Amino acid sequence: MPSASANYRTLLRTSGAVAFFLPTVVGRLGIAMTGIGIVWLVHARTGSYAAAGLVTGAFAVAGAVAGAQIGRFVDRFGQARVLPCALGAHAGAVALLLAGTVADLVAGVLVGATMPQISALSAAGWSALLSGERAAALPTAFALEALANGVSYLAGPALVSVLGAAGRPGAGVLLAAALVVGGGLALAAQRRTMPPLTGRTERRHAGRALLRFPFLRQVALGLAVGVFFGAMQVSVAAYAVGRGTPDAAALLYFASNCTNLVGGWVYGAWRHGGSPRRHQAAAAACLTLASLPLTFLDAPIAVGATLTLTGLAVPVLLILTSVLTEASVPRAVLTQAFTWGNSASAAGSAGAAAVVGRVVDTGGAHGGFGVAAGAAVMVAVLALGGLRDSSSDVPGSSAPTETTAPNLPAAGRDPGR
Repeated sequence: MPSASANYRTLLRTSGAVAFFLPTVVGRLGIAMTGIGIVWLVHARTGSYAAAGLVTGAFAVAGAVAGAQIGRFVDRFGQARVLPCALGAHAGAVALLLAGTVADLVAGVLVGATMPQISALSAAGWSALLSGERAAALPTAFALEALANGVSYLAGPALVSVLGAAGRPGAGVLLAAALVVGGGLALAAQRRTMPPLTGRTERRHAGRALLRFPFLRQVALGLAVGVFFGAMQVSVAAYAVGRGTPDAAALLYFASNCTNLVGGWVYGAWRHGGSPRRHQAAAAACLTLASLPLTFLDAPIAVGATLTLTGLAVPVLLILTSVLTEASVPRAVLTQAFTWGNSASAAGSAGAAAVVGRVVDTGGAHGGFGVAAGAAVMVAVLALGGLRDSSSDVPGSSAPTETTAPNLPAAGRDPGR
């Protein structure tokens, strides 16, 4: 682990890295708090979990649909111009939700539609900062992104839940909005490290890459991973409740999340040799093999151990999805590309949570685990199919458009480290 820490320190010592990365950490913590904050606020206001779930679902769907459009505007006009406008609108939407002057459902849609996907902006920032001969450090940078997201979704919901349980659900939503707006504005101020803008003609040609198989494969893979997440969340809770030990769900979630962080940390620190597509296929195969036993295992220790194995594979898949997305599209549409991937994952998770609830009602927790295993199989099929893609989406080759994407030198030969 000392060498791992050294690799991450080396990355953060890159000129300008800390200045733009720290604001994104603050902003994504607020994003992680917003959804559960809406649940607490609407439930306190209506006394109905059904109403709270409906508003939160509308918030998530609106964010997934509008996020890619915000990303498109960022690619066209730049983060410095788009972020303040989006954040101002987001602050206004949160104010409407807190004041209750419009229907909660409408306010939830507005809050989601105006929230910029800060993790996508951060990923695009790393791509611009680590261009040229430093590009081999991108897997480590995307691993740092995965770690920041993982920590945010561990700490954020817990903090909001403490405020909600103390009878201050509005304070949780307000704090989340303050973190999103504050982190976003601080990011918008970092003009030196922002991705450079491109011309209209270049953007038009570059947009064709968003319709080609190398990129669409990564979006589909993100969707499948999202389905896996959503199915596992419901299934783990159903398993614990079904055994009469509902408190065990927290321990199972904790074990899986901890190994998730460890898996992302270790992969990011490793000097990656070989093809990222092969790494992705290997991680997908491991996820599938680890998920299948959950369809029949019943002993808590066995289930817990299996969940920790899935937690090791998931962050590697997410890191490599970012790496291959960055390599498959030109820089002119990179923010939009990252946002589509995030939106696909969020949509898959939300949709799976709704569907698996019905599956669990009829088939029990093992039925829900079966849906998760099916999603893992789909991840493996997509990743293995990527091995047949042309060399245009691997390090060292240009994106398959008229516009040349940044080259990624072979991993493991990083002269910038």
